[in-house]
Amino acid sequence: MKHISDPDHTINKRIHRLYPPEIAERAVNSIIDLIFKYKQRIISKEYHLSEKDIILITYGDQVNRHHEASIQTLKEFMDKHLKGVINSIHILPFYPSSSDDGFSVVSYNAVDPHMGSWREIESISSDYRLMVDGVINHVSQFSDWFKAYLSGDKYFQDYFIEVDPSLDLSEVTRPRATPLLSEFTDDEGRIRHIWTTFSKDQVDLNYKSHRVLRNVLDCLFYYIEKGATLIRLDAIAFIWKELGTPCVHLPQTHELIQLMREVLHEVAPEVIIITETNVPHHENVSYFGSGSDEAQMVYNFALPPLLVHSILNGNTKTLTSWAQTLTLPSDKVCFFNFTASHDGIGLRPIKGILEDEELEYLVGRVKEHGGLVSYRTEPDGSESPYELNCSYIDALTHPDEDDNIRFKRMLVSQATVLVMPGVPGIYFHSLVGSRNYHEGVKHSGINRAINREKYNMDWLENEVTTQGTLAKRMLDSYKRLISIRINEKAFNPFGKFKFLDLDERVFAVDQHCKDDVERILAIHNFSNETVTCIIPDNIEGTLCDILTSNCTISNSKEYKETKEITLEPYQIMWLKGRI
Repeated sequence: MKHISDPDHTINKRIHRLYPPEIAERAVNSIIDLIFKYKQRIISKEYHLSEKDIILITYGDQVNRHHEASIQTLKEFMDKHLKGVINSIHILPFYPSSSDDGFSVVSYNAVDPHMGSWREIESISSDYRLMVDGVINHVSQFSDWFKAYLSGDKYFQDYFIEVDPSLDLSEVTRPRATPLLSEFTDDEGRIRHIWTTFSKDQVDLNYKSHRVLRNVLDCLFYYIEKGATLIRLDAIAFIWKELGTPCVHLPQTHELIQLMREVLHEVAPEVIIITETNVPHHENVSYFGSGSDEAQMVYNFALPPLLVHSILNGNTKTLTSWAQTLTLPSDKVCFFNFTASHDGIGLRPIKGILEDEELEYLVGRVKEHGGLVSYRTEPDGSESPYELNCSYIDALTHPDEDDNIRFKRMLVSQATVLVMPGVPGIYFHSLVGSRNYHEGVKHSGINRAINREKYNMDWLENEVTTQGTLAKRMLDSYKRLISIRINEKAFNPFGKFKFLDLDERVFAVDQHCKDDVERILAIHNFSNETVTCIIPDNIEGTLCDILTSNCTISNSKEYKETKEITLEPYQIMWLKGRI
């Protein structure tokens, strides 16, 4: 086995592709030292994803109790309501931050004292698989790194990107309708125009500095030492900048992700890299790389808006057609499927999937439901809808509609995520059926606050235990679906799958377990109509609905008359059989 110092080692090769020879040699040596440092501190434990993996997405201060570390309170809620059902937790940035609910990181190696300390993080990671954010495209303007840069500290002078504002930057892809460059005054009174992709308070790091790479890797290793087994690379598509290019999805970006993965796997090969790239679907899936060298999981960003579009129209034609195009480069990677997150419902991922009129209709309906819309700046200076800001349950239902319809639509959307090939991610607010939080928008002035309400623990406990509340109904039903899913091998994220055309009101996926012994035909009625459809001839034998234990569905040459199945409005059927 080659040592990293060997020019033929892949880590060495990747570093030399990113940096000039002299700098590359220094980078190689610093990374060798880093790997040696953490091999002494991290105990690697083999792990393979399976049908049992479900990830809860939540803020560290999602639930609070007076005079108690909020991460401790969160663990109490999970232990009481989710233990044995959900095995993994993605705690959104819990580091000290100056804005954007944690995504303007002031210090990578600290825990926000309002949420707790590393002791609480390690406590939660001892009972649940922990996913953390690598917010490594940018840091807060109030971070020690940027303050040292402005003070003239020579070590940090190449940490950030200063650009002449007279240069033509129109080619750069803009995810927000904010200036690309922000003005800062250094300690000598000079104006610096610094690259800020997302906001003035989020100052982009310069990965052309090998010291930036080394210190970011140090932070990621530190998270692994504290119990992280999954690392989400936030906004990673924008991480490498080259003037005269769109500065998104550059070859160096992919090279950098592949390098990071390989370096981390030198110490902890069980760690899973998840890329967060809220971009058109065909660009998003490029982060799988070859299927063995880049992200092991990629956010399935087109799924959330397509589900809303399909349920609002009671028609799954577009959703099914898109799903039938889903392919994976190997059996070592899978999608991270979700509906809601701390961000809005992204619209860029469905560019080219929905027609402009369909997109306008979707935007209009969500606005009618009390939702908001955020915009981005196009290269020609115009603005276009970037994301829908709305709680997911309200995106699906008008405020005047009945709670029973609201519940059924929400549950069918969440059930679909549980049967999509890959690993499900469940936002805390979806789990309890949270509604639009307009007060949060009013107080913060931020559209995304509409889906980021934080709860008093005692109030929430009352909501999820009181008979008849939407929160209790949602949580109980969701837990029941998950409890069934995690015990079915056909839902293994690496099994075979096929999406079927049974009816334009129905979404159906046929999944096989890895050894091709069992299958589950999951059928979901997205409409408010009773639907009768026919099981395909190639699916034979007795099928049992594992949601109802009804095993009367038979599909064979002898029993042609029983091939039909009927679904009530928004009904879900998970039909299990032998292959």
